[in-house]
Amino acid sequence: MTAMASKRDYYEVLGIQRGASEREIAAAYRKLAVKYHPDANPGDAEAVARFKEAAEAYEVLSDADKRSRYDRFGHAAADSFGGQQFNDVNDVFEAFGDIFSEMFGGGGGRRGGGRRVRRGADLRCDVTLDLEEAARGVTKTVEFPRHKACETCKGSGSRAGSQRAQCRRCGGHGQIVQSAGILRVQTTCPTCQGAGSVITDPCDDCRGKGYVQERARLDVTIPPGIDDGMRVRMNGYGEPSPDGGPPGDAYCFVTVRKHKLFERDGTHLILRMPITYSQAALGATIEVPTLAGRHELTLPAGTQSGEVFRVRGRGMPDPRGGSPGDLHVQTYIEVPKKLNARQEELLRELAETEHSEVSPHRKSFLERLREYFAPAAETVEEE
Repeated sequence: MTAMASKRDYYEVLGIQRGASEREIAAAYRKLAVKYHPDANPGDAEAVARFKEAAEAYEVLSDADKRSRYDRFGHAAADSFGGQQFNDVNDVFEAFGDIFSEMFGGGGGRRGGGRRVRRGADLRCDVTLDLEEAARGVTKTVEFPRHKACETCKGSGSRAGSQRAQCRRCGGHGQIVQSAGILRVQTTCPTCQGAGSVITDPCDDCRGKGYVQERARLDVTIPPGIDDGMRVRMNGYGEPSPDGGPPGDAYCFVTVRKHKLFERDGTHLILRMPITYSQAALGATIEVPTLAGRHELTLPAGTQSGEVFRVRGRGMPDPRGGSPGDLHVQTYIEVPKKLNARQEELLRELAETEHSEVSPHRKSFLERLREYFAPAAETVEEE
């Protein structure tokens, strides 16, 4: 088989159940990687295809987020998370060099074909927002430490006028060969880190590293509706590559402060609104706060404590572009702790009315209450 007619299920590829643990997924992939390793199957195009197929399955199933989306949408989910495409076996070694290091010893890397530059590391910064800022979107200035190329040596790491020397360990190739039985894996040279050369006369300012630390200050645009724990990606503002590759990215993690009035549930907001007994019994039109200002809410007569009223579209914007959420107003009846003389007089008149004219619901409850205690009363009389 020189090519896959169609993609097989990733669980079938690795020979595991859908509920497999991370350890079982890694173990299954290691087993297949050894079985179909190109060095163990020279000239076998089918083994190479199986080798890449197993790597693709492992790349998705070993990532919790990608695995979750794959479980729901299958191979169609690949477009949503940019599934890894392994055009040749060198791509596999580049992506999973650490796994092959564990199998065969030494540092990770790619086999053959020269040196591939590495991408710079990603960085993290944090920003805290009020709920109102999260709702409307805002631009915040963030600061975080990162490295930049040394201006003295222009990132070379060497003192002006000096030259790098060929690495003796790898002979300038940047790669060394690790052997394990019949398998031979070419890995990055640990002495020169794949550069093929070493610094003999380091720069005084960066001490041969080629970069110095700076305090980055950036304006980050926070989209409307962002939630607590989400992050904003700033492309290319991470650490520089150690060997001339692209820089990493910076991720701004968002924390949203707890609001004094509203609770958040996704794109919806929840407001617990106190009302008086008379408002609940007679009905009323009340003003409720929203993030956009005041809103008039009509309470029907007989509103119960804990009843929820929905105000459409007055919640949070959807950061992914969907419809905004709603404001859910939950009423509760507030009992006054102190009464003036007139209030007390009116309530006592009401209490007398309630005592003489029992409502149907309360009457039914009282009857059930008497039935509940009746057996206990009879038992006491018999004793």
